[in-house]
Order: sequence, then C-alpha cells, then structure tokens
Amino acid sequence: MKKQIKKVINIKGLKFYSFEEVLRRASKSRCFQKAYDEELARLKLAHQIRTMRLYQKLTQKETAQKAKMPQSVIARIESGTHGYSLGTLSRIASVFDKEIQLV
Repeated sequence: MKKQIKKVINIKGLKFYSFEEVLRRASKSRCFQKAYDEELARLKLAHQIRTMRLYQKLTQKETAQKAKMPQSVIARIESGTHGYSLGTLSRIASVFDKEIQLV
C-alpha cells in the first residue's frame, strides 16, 4: 500500500505545500505545461549532446574547435542553463555527423 504524503502543512496560520502538490496544481495550466515541455526538451537535447561528446571521447574544447565556436558555448549548452540558436545546434550536430530536422 502506497503511503499517503500530506500535501498541505498548516503552521501558525501559514500553509506550506509540498513540491508535488505545487507541480500538480501548476500542471493544470496550459501555459505552464507548454513551458515545462519546452524546457524538458531543451534539457534532453543538452544531455544528448554531452552523451555523444563523451561517447566519442571528445573534450568540450575539441568539440568546439570542430564546430568553429568557443568552448564556453559547449559548456553553457551542456550545463542546461542557456538556450541556443538553430545555427549553433546545426554546427554542433555536424561534429557528430547528425542532421537537424524540424518536426
């Protein structure tokens, strides 16, 4: 039997909600869901870039040199904290003999 987690804690008149409860409520919003899905896709792509780089035993610097860009761009993308343009993504994809397809 799954243990029920208390979702709301009331302390001295203040209500504290669990992360799961906040996420559940926010997920009802189409705007939130769209932004969440876009962010998740961006993070998955950053993870795939890092995974391919490590599989081919390339450093960030070597990858950047092959893509003709600064190493810091690769680091920012892999960290998941920055976005990237389609042109940047295309140059990185070419390092791994991949093509970008928009669907």
